[in-house]
Amino acid sequence: MFESAELGHEIDKATYKDEVPKLREALLDAQFELADKKPFPVILIVSGVNGAGKGDTVNTLNFWMDPRNIHAHAMGEPSDEELERPAMWKFWRRLPPRGSIGIFFGSWYSYPMRAHIEGGKDQDYLDAYLDDFMRFERMLAEEGALILKFWLHLPKNKLKKRLKSLESDKDTKWRVTKRDWQGVDLYDQMLPVAEHVLRRTSTAHAPWIVVEATDEKYRNLTVGRTLLKAIQGRLKDA
Repeated sequence: MFESAELGHEIDKATYKDEVPKLREALLDAQFELADKKPFPVILIVSGVNGAGKGDTVNTLNFWMDPRNIHAHAMGEPSDEELERPAMWKFWRRLPPRGSIGIFFGSWYSYPMRAHIEGGKDQDYLDAYLDDFMRFERMLAEEGALILKFWLHLPKNKLKKRLKSLESDKDTKWRVTKRDWQGVDLYDQMLPVAEHVLRRTSTAHAPWIVVEATDEKYRNLTVGRTLLKAIQGRLKDA
């Protein structure tokens, strides 16, 4: 599944500089129409390998569009209160209203993956969790939500290179955490689990889009263009 995201796609600076204003204008037009008509909410999952630029991608979307109509949530480990309730309760409270865009980085699949890889939870636990959230996504889609799930992918060697590069710069060193390096150590265990999760939970109404994240310009344009096409397509039918 991830082979297509290891092809070395790159966008040169001149092309990026030329394409971004046009894409940004189109995204803003689509966002304003969405906010005006309020036909459906947009739910974006931005997940993937630690160090692949999830936060940077979300920041880029906020910069390209009107951040007043974007609700971004960084989803960490569940609290004791959240663990006492159904897993989707944590996310339900943060769903965007119609006409708005909600972004979750750290998806609702992140916790069960970590529990399976690091916490000793078995395959049955993981699959039961996936089934619950597939039903959650179907319910949201049947209520009209547009759901897109982005997996930002980096090969292991590129991940190491990126983390070392960030650590070598005094302005970005703080961004590299112990968990990021743990992600490198667990990379070979994580990859087959991630592939299982994506294959099992990618559906017509809530698809996964695997994005090569080695080149940030390619990553940003791919996410932006995919989002634009999806919103424009749904607005035509609204």
